[in-house]
Amino acid sequence: MAIHASERDGVTGYEVLFFIAMLATALALGGALAHLFELPNKIGVSRDDYFVMQKAYNGWNQLAWLLLLQLLSLIGVAVLSRHRRDVLRPVLLAIFGLLAAQGVFWIFTFPANVATQNWTLIPADWEALRAQWEYSHAAGAGLQLLAMCALIVAALRRARARTR
Repeated sequence: MAIHASERDGVTGYEVLFFIAMLATALALGGALAHLFELPNKIGVSRDDYFVMQKAYNGWNQLAWLLLLQLLSLIGVAVLSRHRRDVLRPVLLAIFGLLAAQGVFWIFTFPANVATQNWTLIPADWEALRAQWEYSHAAGAGLQLLAMCALIVAALRRARARTR
């Protein structure tokens, strides 16, 4: 693949979009990993302590903007990578990881939030809901990690082709 002088001399729109996709994915992964790493410390605490701890997540719904940016930038990178299958495939895997993480959230995490009114109401089955909430976040973290790893692979493949 020949590299044009304009691609060698400056930053292209494709590179900016790739950067945005990587940054958004990394930031989304950070939040997901925070949930994963706190799980061992929270899963066995008392009911009252758990409901107090859950207050730390007030406002985390604002991360939806970050996830939207992640999705849109990944789609943009996929469109711009459509002629480079070696790059496109891991980008598509990154999109899958994000969408699967969202699927887990909406199928498992969100219903636990609703049943507890965002952890302000203590239903009789709160322990089952806690497990559902915590383990669904762990699964989402794994899927976001998949997205980040796939995007890194895509970036490395693109960089390798540029140096040839």
